[in-house]
Amino acid sequence: MSIAEQPLVEASVPAYERLSVERKAAIVRELSALLGERYVLHSSYDVALYEYDASIDRCPPDVVVLPASSQEIAQIVKIAARYRVPVVPRGAGTGLSGGAIPVYGGIVIVFTRMNRILEVDYENLRAVVEPGLVNLHLSIALNPQGFYYVPDPSSQRSCTIGGNVGENAGGPHTLIYGVTTNHVLGLEIVTADGEIMEVGGWTPDNPGYDLTGLLIGSEGTLCIVTKIIVRIVHMPEAVKTMIAVFDTMDDASNTVSEIIASGVVPAAIEMMDQMILQAVEADSHAGYPMDAAAVLLMETEGMSESVAEQLEQIVSICNKHHARVVRIARDEAERQLLWAGRKNAFGAVGRISPEFYVQDGVVPRTKLPYVLRRVSEICEHYGLRVGNVFHAGDGNLHPLILFDSQVPGEVERVRQAGHEILQVCAEVGGTITGEHGVGLEKQEEMALIFNNVDLQVMQQVRTTWNPDQLLNPGKLFPRPGRCADIKQI
Repeated sequence: MSIAEQPLVEASVPAYERLSVERKAAIVRELSALLGERYVLHSSYDVALYEYDASIDRCPPDVVVLPASSQEIAQIVKIAARYRVPVVPRGAGTGLSGGAIPVYGGIVIVFTRMNRILEVDYENLRAVVEPGLVNLHLSIALNPQGFYYVPDPSSQRSCTIGGNVGENAGGPHTLIYGVTTNHVLGLEIVTADGEIMEVGGWTPDNPGYDLTGLLIGSEGTLCIVTKIIVRIVHMPEAVKTMIAVFDTMDDASNTVSEIIASGVVPAAIEMMDQMILQAVEADSHAGYPMDAAAVLLMETEGMSESVAEQLEQIVSICNKHHARVVRIARDEAERQLLWAGRKNAFGAVGRISPEFYVQDGVVPRTKLPYVLRRVSEICEHYGLRVGNVFHAGDGNLHPLILFDSQVPGEVERVRQAGHEILQVCAEVGGTITGEHGVGLEKQEEMALIFNNVDLQVMQQVRTTWNPDQLLNPGKLFPRPGRCADIKQI
């Protein structure tokens, strides 16, 4: 039997059991002695906030803890191991794939108190931060000295760098600079047996296996990250931001392909369709045209001369593909307003729908027109509305499927539409996630891009680092059962 003919490999899941009243009380006593009662939450009311993230799944934890140091986290993990209770690390809860949801209950570790910048070395372009540091706060601290931290997820005003490491987050400016893994040199971690160790370091290209690269994007299934060494960069000499307005999605998509094919690589190329533009403009009043089929938000940066040259090339390509208008931000205030509109797009959709489901597929840029048409056809088939806002430069799609969970059967239709969209992404040579991670959302879709051997090898890696599967269990790999299947004792 060939690999393709073999049945799907499902992740083996230990028989986790919900905590009895007695066992939970014992764990709470130990954790309270370690952290103080104030930093151990265990009533159903107090832990309700931590049963969900920005995805559409939810499961309640048994206990939530707020440690202040790596040593405390190590002790928490040892307590959990002794009681054989799952441990789930959680940043700000902005994740879109269910990565921080405690599928099997247990202990959720929240990094709110571990939010410091520990060291900045401007000469060597390095900083050391704790995982609970909000992404944007690092750049705010560095800007007065002329530096910043590149990865900029749309949720950067609230998401944490530890969460970004767990999901290998991206953002608009990763087109030219790369995602989180390209900006992290080393980590301090707590292992599954509660030991503190370091991987990577201050210098790049250390000999031996790239364990830092392995752990970034592992979604908390291999270790718990407690410190992060990041690269920082000089702020560019010149930055130009522009929008190009199009009357068809195809013209906008073809513009993106030709810009990259021409050798011009802007810092960012973002696309929004008409539905999103209308929501964004009503929310932010950034000056986006609400009657356009699509708008490209583009940015180029670097030395003044090269920025001017790139700007001229980009405008020429936009005009070639029938751009209605290309408008360059007049000043920093207008530039920031344009970006505020884009980065608040998800929130703005709340004006036109009670709920939405965000997908995260990646496709070759040349396939954008076809895939966008298929996204519309799939959602129309299920009677759902869809808006598109995404990182067009690297083909990272974010269809927002609008729905109302109070309508019977609508959640199931949304999930099926999301699955079919990812199928299309895989069929055209793309992948199932660009930056949101697999989490709970895309476990079954892993089989669209990996064969059984791939999945077995990855599960062997997880078993090596996390032999009892107590670190964020039930994530990444196809698995039997959901949180409702766990029995109470």
